Amino acid sequence: MLQLLCGLVLLIAGAELLVRCAVRMAANMKVRPLLIGLTVVALGSSAPQMTVSLQAAFNDTSDIAVGSVIGSNIFNILVTLGLSALIIPLRVSRQLVRLDIPLMILASGLVFALALNKQLDRLDGVALLCGLLIYLGLLLRQSRHSGHHHASHDLPPTPWLHNVLLILTALVLLGVAGHLLLGAAVTVATELGLSERIIGLTIIAVSTSLPELATSLVAAVRGQREIAVGNVIGSNVFNLLGVLGLTALVAPAPLSVSPNALAFDLPVMLGVAALCLPVFYTGYRITRGEGLLFLGLYLAYGLHVVSFTTGMPLAGKLEHLMLFFILPALLVFLLFSTLRAWRRQH
Repeated sequence: MLQLLCGLVLLIAGAELLVRCAVRMAANMKVRPLLIGLTVVALGSSAPQMTVSLQAAFNDTSDIAVGSVIGSNIFNILVTLGLSALIIPLRVSRQLVRLDIPLMILASGLVFALALNKQLDRLDGVALLCGLLIYLGLLLRQSRHSGHHHASHDLPPTPWLHNVLLILTALVLLGVAGHLLLGAAVTVATELGLSERIIGLTIIAVSTSLPELATSLVAAVRGQREIAVGNVIGSNVFNLLGVLGLTALVAPAPLSVSPNALAFDLPVMLGVAALCLPVFYTGYRITRGEGLLFLGLYLAYGLHVVSFTTGMPLAGKLEHLMLFFILPALLVFLLFSTLRAWRRQH
């Protein structure tokens, strides 16, 4: 437990340092806040996930490598955006609705399709990394069209060498933190009799999502609502295409995907990603009510994971209820809301 706590502290400290330096460098380059959130902040806050997944793959615990990405993406949308929207209703850029959200849904569907054979091999990793390069190219093109009139000027310029040294220090902290956190999590899982999938979906996923949570909450408190939302969407895309892609490419063996992840966790991740499109489109904002909806969905998902882990008969009923009643009814309602919003806007 002490090792787990130390790893968590180092993880948060390294991610915080990395995000601060990255945001300052991007602001010095006069980049639009939304693009900072989608790229620099998202990449920085995804670094802990990259660290843990790579070490899990090399330690032959691929269920943790895959499960932590799935769990982190679900947590980022439902909890991070949910809590941020409770602080202040989040404004959603039209670029997110037209480009980034559809790409996040496509990335989720791509991972699901590639995992249908119950593994992710090097060829799958190459396909995911190619998708990441296409995404970065689209963002670069978008940044050129957006111009510099949205740039952040509230941060004083700092020397490049100073920022680079701090970023290298942050990466070292993240590497040590990932090693401590993964070793402690596997030990705790073994002692408690938990599967690697459950540990990846819960402890590791929440731990590696804390930088995104902290960044979005601070951005929401400061009124930087574009960064609060862009950080989550960009981080999810990086997790799917970058983290899973690189991990599958360099892992000594193909990453195994458990049948339970295929049957439940991946469909939930894809459904949560698809849920963003109608929610964001209706009014181009996330209201406090929608934030509560996100948190309620994560509570139901967490209850299912706990009941499944403890062998409660409630697990099967919850899974059937979520997959065949709650999510379809929610999607139908949101589709109706989306059509109504479209008619109102046109």
